[in-house]
Amino acid sequence: MTTITTRTVEYPADNLTMTGHLALPAGTGLRPAVLIGPEGTGLSDVERRRAEALAELGYVALAFDLHGGRYLADPEDMLARCMPLLADPDRMRAIGHAALDVLWAEPRADRARTAAIGYGTGGAIALELGRDGVDLRAIGTVNALTTGRPGEAARIRCPVWAGVGSQDPIMPPAQREAFAEEMQAAGVDWRVVVYGGALHAFHHPTVGHTVRPGVGHHPRHARRAWHDVVALLAECLLPERPSGTD
Repeated sequence: MTTITTRTVEYPADNLTMTGHLALPAGTGLRPAVLIGPEGTGLSDVERRRAEALAELGYVALAFDLHGGRYLADPEDMLARCMPLLADPDRMRAIGHAALDVLWAEPRADRARTAAIGYGTGGAIALELGRDGVDLRAIGTVNALTTGRPGEAARIRCPVWAGVGSQDPIMPPAQREAFAEEMQAAGVDWRVVVYGGALHAFHHPTVGHTVRPGVGHHPRHARRAWHDVVALLAECLLPERPSGTD
């Protein structure tokens, strides 16, 4: 197995001290960079492992924090924190930019080959970075077909991939259609993959605490969604490799 290194990084955002998880691939050269946003419950070992899996594939990966080091297992606590956040694009962008600054501060992270992926609230933040005109090479989201302020999707400068469960009550067909219409009107290179029979957060392993109705793990589609995300990153980050990189 490829040897990777990890470290915890602290940084300020949203009037909190955030605690992210940075994973670096083997070697010393410049590598493509990936920002990873967690579900609304917050950064957990699930996202940390995904950052490490991407590092094993050769990416510099940062799983960022949403709640100042807290994991909001109680659904009501999560909603109280996330609903105002999701209603405030500028606040989401500020959280995303703070994490992106940390990722780009890593000397091995290639600013010119950076992607943002995310799940739920973290995916909404990835999309808002795109709508803010950040020079990303790809955006990938699961459970986050959120729409933005009128006209701002035209600032997205990269392909957008979005995955959603067909039975997700939080991202129902009307929301999927609104997202598709926004992306199409903006001229974005976009794709939506609907995973048949899957609920909200289908990608996330079963947790030992109460979850909202309509949330459930779907192991087969979880594997497929991860493969789709990895394929997106390979397509958008790996073809053009500057000379002198490993």
